[in-house]
Amino acid sequence: MTAPAMVDNRYEFANGYPIGSSATRAWDDSVFQRAVVAYRFWYPTVSMEGIFNGNRELGLNDNRAVGIASTGPRHVGFTLNSDTPYGAAVLDLSAGPMVVELPPGPYIGLVDDHHQRWITDLGIPGPDRGQGGTYVIVPPGYAGALPDRAHVGRSASFKVLLAVRALPLGGDLAEAMDALRAVRVHPLEEAGAVLDIIDTTELAMDSTCLCWEADISYWRVLHGILETEPVVPEFLPMYGLLGAIGLERGVRFAPDRRSAALLTAAARTGRGQLLVSAFASGRPDRMAWPDRRWEWVGLVADNGDFRTASGLDLEARDRWFAQAIIASPAMFRRQVGGGSLYWLAMRDGRGDYLDGSATYTLDIPRPVPAGLFWSVTVYDAQTRSQIQADQGKAALRSLFELCDLPPDGPVRLHFGPIPPDGDETRWLQTVPGRGWFAYLRIYGPEEAAFDQTWRPGDFERAS
Repeated sequence: MTAPAMVDNRYEFANGYPIGSSATRAWDDSVFQRAVVAYRFWYPTVSMEGIFNGNRELGLNDNRAVGIASTGPRHVGFTLNSDTPYGAAVLDLSAGPMVVELPPGPYIGLVDDHHQRWITDLGIPGPDRGQGGTYVIVPPGYAGALPDRAHVGRSASFKVLLAVRALPLGGDLAEAMDALRAVRVHPLEEAGAVLDIIDTTELAMDSTCLCWEADISYWRVLHGILETEPVVPEFLPMYGLLGAIGLERGVRFAPDRRSAALLTAAARTGRGQLLVSAFASGRPDRMAWPDRRWEWVGLVADNGDFRTASGLDLEARDRWFAQAIIASPAMFRRQVGGGSLYWLAMRDGRGDYLDGSATYTLDIPRPVPAGLFWSVTVYDAQTRSQIQADQGKAALRSLFELCDLPPDGPVRLHFGPIPPDGDETRWLQTVPGRGWFAYLRIYGPEEAAFDQTWRPGDFERAS
């Protein structure tokens, strides 16, 4: 039997064997291709480490403190919003379970593992339904006794993120901050060792992986995580990819010059592909309304793991984590009264990307189908964080800047480097030379948010 001829435009073979530089070229290509796939898959893990690192840089060490903040542009974080104040802590379960005691009240919270995989919701979307409760977060392999009537969340990693938001009902921000101060977090075996609550509202903070994401640092950070976290069985093929490019648990990561160059190039390519998923997707299911430019941020509804009947939706996962952080079913729920809805706009009505040098208007029909409140927040396309301009704010919110609107009738919002005459209170400043995008958020969505009877206008360029 004659073997088929081996013809390849990139690699040359003779008698079935690679000749010349083909083997080296194929090896380089293999490392690069595997690294790009690995980069995209492990990005949520490295991004979560960025959140952990941001806390630690402010002195909010693991199992020591909960940082609370009414966030704004000084807080660099992927699509953080100013609608509700946040509380966040890095919990280290290596010494045993950690307890979160949540009082009754308007809380929305979650715990995610080191890979940004959902463990449990807390508060209104959680099993306590806003009535308060005790949550115990358990490390991998833990078989000890647990308190009765506690809500148990089992983690696949030792490091987890606790994130809690307090709704500022009626626009009372001080009350919401006090609600965060009432949350108690402590080790299961040391009920008196309650984590400190530290207000970081006025402190600059970077909780992203921006400084690592486009060079060899990405792989060094990821290797450090591999060294400290247990293997996740569902990820075994992806650990295999890492091993093939030189990242193995228990083995020193020391790429030679050629490998380091390939891994750096793969990081840059992987990052670019993630941003294309976020901002230039061609998926038809991304569109929220057929005659608008607004898109769904989350493409898989009602679960926090991007699961579908066909398997893991990698494109939806890439799109989300390229521009946002943390995941839970409540964040992607598309049902009346169910949590919140997020829509993304990065193009104007003509289809052009939003430009920080230009001025735009956005018309929002009233009433907005939000049972609780709504907002529009602008983000820098490069940092995916709230835009940093001299104005010092990046959101227009129904509980604050827009609280004096009449109950009905459309409202026109303004965006651009210069304030509009006579309408400065409904304006957000953009930065010339930088692209930007916007999120429209609705909390407690009503029927009109789903049945197409309500839809926002597009961003219309005025100059």
